[in-house]
Formats: sequence, C-alpha cells, structure tokens
Amino acid sequence: MLKAGIFLDIENLSRNGGWGMRFDVIKKLAEAQGTVVLRANAYISVDTKRRREDEEYRKKNQAYMAAIRRNGFHPTSKDVKRFIDEDGQVVLKANADLDLAVDALLQSENLDYILLGSGDGDFIRLVRALQNKGKRVDVIAFANASAELRQEADFFFSGALVPGLLPPTGDNPDRTRGVIHHIVEDKGYGFLKVQTGLGLEDVMYNVFCHISEVHENGTPVDDREFRKLFERGAILEFDLVAQEDGRYQALDVQEYKWV
Repeated sequence: MLKAGIFLDIENLSRNGGWGMRFDVIKKLAEAQGTVVLRANAYISVDTKRRREDEEYRKKNQAYMAAIRRNGFHPTSKDVKRFIDEDGQVVLKANADLDLAVDALLQSENLDYILLGSGDGDFIRLVRALQNKGKRVDVIAFANASAELRQEADFFFSGALVPGLLPPTGDNPDRTRGVIHHIVEDKGYGFLKVQTGLGLEDVMYNVFCHISEVHENGTPVDDREFRKLFERGAILEFDLVAQEDGRYQALDVQEYKWV
C-alpha cells in the first residue's frame, strides 16, 4: 500500500470554484489510488485583525477550522497582510505557497504519493522536485487551473467532475457533470466523458450528447458554440439517462457555472 500525503491550497481552491468541497471526499480520492493517507494538510488564509474585531467572522473561522480537523486534516493558517496599492486602496494578501512547498518536500521523505490541491502554476517546480524524488504527484483543481501545472502532474483531477466533491447546484441533486471529448460536427453530436467513481479507470466515455439538448441561458447553441464548448473543455451539467439499449444520453445540457 502506497503512503500518501495531501496538501491543499485552500485559498486557491475556494477562489476558483471549490468553495464547499467535501474534505472527506478528497481523502477518499487519494485512498482510491491504492494509498493509505498518512498526512493531510490544509493551508488557510486568516485575517487575524478581523478575527479580533468581528465576532461573527471569528466564530465562522473557528467552525471552519474545526470542520477541517474533524475530517482528519491538519490546518495551517497564514495571516493576511494589508498593503496600500498605487491608488491608495487597501489590498489584502496572504500566501501560504512557501509553507505548503516546504512541508511537502520535508514530509515526502516518508511518502510515495502526493495529492496537491491547487491550480497555481507557481507549484510546477514543486511538482517536478517531488517527481525527481521518485514520488507520484497528482493535482486536483477547479477553474483557472494552470495548463502547465496540469501537464506536469502525473494525473490531473478536475474537481467539478469528481463525484460527490462539490455540493449539488440548483434544485436537482442528481445532475451529472462531464466534458465533451469527441464531436461529429457535421451531424451535430458528440460524446461526453463522465467520472463515475474515484479511481482512474472509473470513467465513462460513451455518453451521447446531441446539440439540440445543449442550451445557453435557455437558448439552443449553434454549431460554432457547440465546437467552442468542446475546444474549451467546458464543464457541462446534465441529466444522465439510460437508454433501452444500455447506452447513455445527456439531456438538458448546460455549461456548469462556477460558484
């Protein structure tokens, strides 16, 4: 059994669509790669000045930290710093990248597998360093993930596609998410890739998607917009319906809106 460590850049994940993610699913995702999780770390920005002055913020922050600990993660907080920009406006900044990178390098001595939670391209050198130490490094992120970081990882998980990781959107908790991996443009259809479980092989590639089922703000998309969804690797949300012949079709397809 491989020994695993998880390192989550909470600020990056939350800011790019991961707010409300379930930490227990993150651990199960690492375990599904044939590992036992030895270290699980979450790096969080905290406004200590606001904690002293805002009782409601302090209580919410304490509750969030407690929830992280309940799920077996060790939280490391980084104090928010205040700067005055060139326009005289107060800017808040907190960067836990260095803490995460140092911890990952030190703790990796006793680990075989690293799951890095961030889409920040600044972590490319960390990924390479860990790989050069013989570690497998997978990355999970949501929107705005660095293309170079995705390429450098041994495997990239799109957080929106991981079953159960994010809370359901809208009134229907049974909606499925996927991406178009192949289109037949002249006939107006394509096929979706859907993650059905947490393992690397838990993927379905044969979900039929006809252009007539794809809508944007209630309006059917045209051929050009359909191709753009494919080229962008857009996350789509839809009703997954089993057909009598055992195949699957996507109905009421819309682009997933990051929260």
